[in-house]
Amino acid sequence: MAKAIMIQGTMSNAGKSLLAAGLCRIFKQDGYKVAPFKSQNMALNSFITEEGLEMGRAQVMQAEAAGIKPSVLMNPILLKPTNDIGSQVIVNGEVLGNMSARDYFAYKHKLIPDIMKAYNALSEENDIIVIEGAGSPAEINLKQEDIVNMGMAKMAKAPVLLVGDIDRGGVFAQLIGTVELLEEDEKKMVKGLIINKFRGDKTILEPGVVMLEEKSGIKVVGVAPYLDIEVEDEDSLTERFDGHQEVGVIDIAVIRLPRISNFTDFNPFESMQGVSLRYVKHVHELKDPDMIILPGTKNTMEDLEWLRESGMEAAILKQASRGKIIFGVCGGYQMLGDTLSDPEGVEAGGTMKGMGLLSMDTVFESGKTRTRVTGSFQKVEGELCELSGVGLEGYEIHMGVSTPKEGAHALTNIRDHAATTDEKLDGAYAANVYGSYVHGIFDKEEVPKAIIRALGRRKGIDTEDITGIDFAEFKEQQYDILASALREHLDMDAIYRILDEGI
Repeated sequence: MAKAIMIQGTMSNAGKSLLAAGLCRIFKQDGYKVAPFKSQNMALNSFITEEGLEMGRAQVMQAEAAGIKPSVLMNPILLKPTNDIGSQVIVNGEVLGNMSARDYFAYKHKLIPDIMKAYNALSEENDIIVIEGAGSPAEINLKQEDIVNMGMAKMAKAPVLLVGDIDRGGVFAQLIGTVELLEEDEKKMVKGLIINKFRGDKTILEPGVVMLEEKSGIKVVGVAPYLDIEVEDEDSLTERFDGHQEVGVIDIAVIRLPRISNFTDFNPFESMQGVSLRYVKHVHELKDPDMIILPGTKNTMEDLEWLRESGMEAAILKQASRGKIIFGVCGGYQMLGDTLSDPEGVEAGGTMKGMGLLSMDTVFESGKTRTRVTGSFQKVEGELCELSGVGLEGYEIHMGVSTPKEGAHALTNIRDHAATTDEKLDGAYAANVYGSYVHGIFDKEEVPKAIIRALGRRKGIDTEDITGIDFAEFKEQQYDILASALREHLDMDAIYRILDEGI
C-alpha cells in the first residue's frame, strides 16, 4: 500500500490545492508513482473523465501534475452547491441526488465505504498518495464524523502538514489557533507547519517562525512564496475574479454569474499577450469589450433572473445589437435562446423567456449528460468564420436539451468518446451570437487564435503578434515552475522523513 501525506489548511483558499499539486510533481520528478486524493470536494468546477464520470477539477489539476490520467477514484464525493443551503451530491462520479446541508451532514458517514474503496484502490496502484483536506480541520461545528480532514487522515493513517495563508494576515493566530482547537490525538498527527503566500524579506519573518514552533511544538517545514502560477483553480474563491480589470488590445468580458461554473474554460485567453480577460459582476464594469462570454452555471434559470434584475441582460443585449460577439458556454448558451422550460422541476420549475439572441428552446430534464467529446466547428459564417473546420475537444456536463429553430445554425460536429454512434450537431450561431455545450472548447490553440484574429479584424488592428499557446504544454511548464519553487522553499528532506515515519 502507498505511503500517504495530507495537506490541510487553516481556512479555505489557504493554498492546499496548489501545494498538493506541487508535491505531486516533486514526487513524480523523484521517480515515484504518485496520485492525488480528496475524499469530498465542494466546487462548481467539475470535469468529466474518459468513462463519463464527474469529479472536481482540483484533483484533475493535481493528476496532471503527477503525470497520470484523472480518475474518479481521486475524488469519490463531489458536492455542487445548488443554493446557499443545499447541493447536488455526486458519488463515484454519478449523481446521487440533491440534499440540504443538514440532510447531507446526517448522511455523509454512510459514504465512508465509498471513500475507502476509492482510496484503497489508488493506494494499491501507487507509491505515494497526496491527500488534500477541505476548509479547516478546526470547524468545531462540522467535526462530528468528519470524512475530509482529520477523519480522513485517521482513516488513511496519513501525517498532516498544516498550511496557513500569510497574505490574508494573522497567520500565527491561524496556525496556533487551529492546532489548539484540535483534539490531542489530532494534534499528534500534525507533523509540520507551512506558511504560504509569503512576500518580502524572509529574515524579518524568522523570529515569528521560532515563536510559532515554540508555541505549537510543531516544526515549520517551509515558508512558501506567493506564486503567480497559471494552473486551474478549484472554486469561486479564485483570485482571477478580483483582478485583471485593465483593458488590453483585445478585451474579453466574462459575466461573473452568481453560480458560475467551469470558469477554467477561459484560461487559454489569459495566456495570450495583449488580450485582457475580465470577470465582470456589475454593469459599470462591463465597459466596451470586443467579446462577451456567458459562462456555465449550476442554476441557469436563477442566474438568468439575476442578469435581468442586475441590468446586465440589457447591457449585453445592447452590445449584441451593436454587433459585438456574444459567446455562451453550457448554461450561458441556454440563456441565449428563446425559452427555458423546466417541467420536472430540475431547476426553478416552470417556463421563462430567454435572452432571444438565438432561435432555440431549452427543456430541462432530470437526466444529466456527462461525456467527453471530440469534433470540429462546422462551416461558420459571419464574424467568427475563421473557426470553420477547426478541431476541438472537451466535455459536456449539463441537464437539458436545446433545440435550434429556423434562423440558428449548428456550430459544431462532435462525437462522444465512449460511444460508437455517429457525430451529432452541437450548439448554434446566428450573426454575431454563438453558443455551445462543450466545456474546454477554447483549449486547442487554434480556437482562441482564430477568435482573436476575428476580433482584431473587426477593430482594424493587426493581431499577428498576439499568439496562442499549446495549453497542455503550457500547464506542464507551470507545474515544473511550481515544483522548482517549492523545492527551494520547503524542507523536502523533512517532508520525506514525515512521509516515511507516518503516524
